Order: sequence, then C-alpha cells, then structure tokens
Amino acid sequence: MDPIADALIRIKNGYRIGKPSVTVRYSKLIVKLMKLLVEEGFLQSVSEKDQQVEVLLKYNGRKPSLTDIKRISKPSLRIYKGVSEIPTVLNGLGIAIVSTPKGLMTGKTAKKEKVGGEVLAFVW
Repeated sequence: MDPIADALIRIKNGYRIGKPSVTVRYSKLIVKLMKLLVEEGFLQSVSEKDQQVEVLLKYNGRKPSLTDIKRISKPSLRIYKGVSEIPTVLNGLGIAIVSTPKGLMTGKTAKKEKVGGEVLAFVW
C-alpha cells in the first residue's frame, strides 16, 4: 500500500470526474504534500477532519487547474536525485515534488536551497 500514490490518484480522479472535493487518508506527509499543492496553486484548500484530509479542488472556469500527476519514486523503487539532477517538469510549467532533509519542497526550491532528495511526484 502506497498512501502517497493513493492520495495523488484520488485527486487526479476527482478532477477527471469534476468533483468539488475529495477525502484522503490522514498522515503528516500527505498533509504537507497537500499544503504544498495549495501553495503552488493546484488545489484550493486543505482541512483535517477525524483522521481524514478534506481537499477542495480548484477549477479555472470549468477547466481543472491540475492536468496530470505522475508518481516517480515508489516503495518498490526509490528515486533519489542530487541538486544538479533534479528535473524540470514540462519546461517549468509543472513542478517536481522532492522530499529533502529540510522537508517537502518543489524542485525549484530544492535547487535554491542546494539540497537533493527523493523525487516523489511530478505535477502539471
């Protein structure tokens, strides 16, 4: 069971169906991940309720603000990258989510902080 992949797929499917909100299982990492997506403008808001995370999806008119999510590092195959190897997503239109020793951050922020880590997902 991969809770991060489960949360990302629930969000992706919620956007495809056109739902206004999605509930995801609670963990500290998932809450930080969702808050990072809110800061980057892919989600509207995040709230915690009874061991579940309520995620409000963001739409621009009728179009979803998030096109796709791809899980990179999996429990069966971890992908670690150094500072110089952190990829850019769609020439800067998307973000790479990186788990670093300084916490969860985007690829651009990780390059500015000069720290590498595990590449969790690509979002665009």
